[in-house]
Amino acid sequence: MTRRAISTTGAPAAIGPYSQAIATEGLLFTAGQAALDPATGQLVEGGIEAETERVLANLTSVLDAAGCSWGDVVKTTIFLVDMADFATVNAIYGRYMSDPPPARSTVGVAALPKGARVEIEAVARLRG
Repeated sequence: MTRRAISTTGAPAAIGPYSQAIATEGLLFTAGQAALDPATGQLVEGGIEAETERVLANLTSVLDAAGCSWGDVVKTTIFLVDMADFATVNAIYGRYMSDPPPARSTVGVAALPKGARVEIEAVARLRG
């Protein structure tokens, strides 16, 4: 099995021993993206709406770097610190998805790195 790391400056640099994404066997596996500004590495301000928009922008950059789009995504996992944010995150997330939307899991968690309220990871098919 060959693994190829995907990296872009359009998403925050890894803050640990992991890759932004790994391409292998026709699939792309992204690391979870929090609402970190790629330029500063700091969590964006503005609440759950701003965080969700930044998370999805970061993921879009990682997908782009691999030659993928949201239409290639087959599975996502959303991690939420407060399940009361579900409806807000769901509405913003829905604007990025094409039909049929990917399979998805949403998990409530006790905490996320850097105090983030939402993190999303994705699995996509690689083109060609």
